[in-house]
Amino acid sequence: MRFRLAPTPTQEQALLEHCAHARFVWNLAVEQHAHWRPGRASAPGYAKQSRQLTEARREFAWLAAGSHTVQQQALRDLAQAMANLFAGTHRGPTWRKAGRHEGFRIVGKRGNQWDVRRVSRKSGAVRIPKVGWVRFRWTRTVPDEVKSFRVNRDGAGRWHVSFAVIPPPIGRPDTGEIVGVDRGVAVSAALSTGELLMVPGLREGEAKRLLRLQRRLARAKRNSNRRKRVKAALGRLRTRETDRRKDWVEKTSTDLARRFDRIRVEDLKIRNMVRSARGTVQIPGKNVRAKASLNRSIHAAGWGLLVTRLENKAPGRVERIDPAFTSQICNTCGYCASESRESQAVFCCRTCGHTDHADVNAAKNIAVGRTVTARGGWPLGGPVNREPQPVFSSV
Repeated sequence: MRFRLAPTPTQEQALLEHCAHARFVWNLAVEQHAHWRPGRASAPGYAKQSRQLTEARREFAWLAAGSHTVQQQALRDLAQAMANLFAGTHRGPTWRKAGRHEGFRIVGKRGNQWDVRRVSRKSGAVRIPKVGWVRFRWTRTVPDEVKSFRVNRDGAGRWHVSFAVIPPPIGRPDTGEIVGVDRGVAVSAALSTGELLMVPGLREGEAKRLLRLQRRLARAKRNSNRRKRVKAALGRLRTRETDRRKDWVEKTSTDLARRFDRIRVEDLKIRNMVRSARGTVQIPGKNVRAKASLNRSIHAAGWGLLVTRLENKAPGRVERIDPAFTSQICNTCGYCASESRESQAVFCCRTCGHTDHADVNAAKNIAVGRTVTARGGWPLGGPVNREPQPVFSSV
């Protein structure tokens, strides 16, 4: 549950100090773990780092002036990040940068170190250590079982408070309908029902202004007031684009979870797909600028976020299908050939002559769980018409 904070100028300075202290403690702990090499003593754990934090607060007055709760929680978060790294579920923690990673977390029993209350019909207030009561826009009731919250500042300078609440999943409609979702760049999400959904990005005028601001930023001197103004304007534009993408993902995922019993998507390795093509000095990459543009388009389409929100809202009803040859298989006869996809949007089967939108045809194959293996077999069933048809693989 996320709410828009409305701190006063004095409270905003106190919040920025909390963010700086949490970032400093986090980066210092990350540096300790990065210093480890085979043959050296193990990096300090949470208990040892906590004792070191206590000693540092005694020695440095500026650190002692901050909230011990905020700084201690940064160490707890890092310990959890390292545990996730060793468990193989997440990547390792990285450095946090001022202006980009502005936030901190508070964990504890409500009413002790922190509290929340409703002030009026449209506003509430949260009590933050060493900051006081900070107002926020009240749009939903905060449950009593909340035990933690996070305060963060985005690129546009807006403050938000997020309470850790797991919302209930969306109920199954019990219609027996299955939908396939094909994610792409030209069409963000194509459904097997024939619907083509697009992520609303920046408008034409906004995109031109973004380009002008990027050029101004490249010419501005570092640490100048002009550079700060340009960066703030850039942050507002990029945040606007991010807000539109997240809003689209939330509405689309909710609609799919309410309409269909089962949702099938391609099991794409997005992290591998968006890797840079620059290469090394010895072996430079090819088509680097084109690949970078493709990577930006993939991120802008919200591929990963859409599937994540679908799995959150419809747990157990989302299936990941092998994406092999889904865009080359005819949904009518099952013939597989790369020549059938004439362009990005046109699919024309070379055997039966079936014509359809290429992304919709792929979504229909995903809906029935149809992919071709390297030997030309059907992992999850044969052609739709159940008649024997020649099936060829392109590998």
